[in-house]
Amino acid sequence: MGACLLWRPADRVDDGGMVSIEDVRTIALAFPGAEEAVSGHTGAASWRLKSGQFAWLRGPSATDLRQLAELGREWPEGDVLAVRVADLGEKEALLAAEPVALFTIPHFDGYPGLLVRLGVVDRERLAEIITDAWLVRAPARVAKEWLEQGLG
Repeated sequence: MGACLLWRPADRVDDGGMVSIEDVRTIALAFPGAEEAVSGHTGAASWRLKSGQFAWLRGPSATDLRQLAELGREWPEGDVLAVRVADLGEKEALLAAEPVALFTIPHFDGYPGLLVRLGVVDRERLAEIITDAWLVRAPARVAKEWLEQGLG
């Protein structure tokens, strides 16, 4: 596991800033080239570019639940969004800075992605997280143009 932080049940906070899946959808689809897809396997929505997905709804698999239980942890209540990050260094920094809203699981070890508890993140921070995820996947020219237009 290394320095990866996992959500702990004691990390519950007031849900006053709760965002919805519709908020995720609105934010994600505002980016150039973004499309929504629904997994035929899980039925969960994901938001992607031709280069790959940058955000997706993520529920726990049986393996996730077993591995978390072995670590004395559990999957958090509420909806969870997975997002891409630039690299493992950014992942670790974000996890350390925001341990209540962001977490990881063994399945994500060595992968530049993390999980967002939608029940505790506010809409402004969610928009920043999704924007960063889109920028990771967006073609350099598209991202540069978008940033230069002052949209970011």
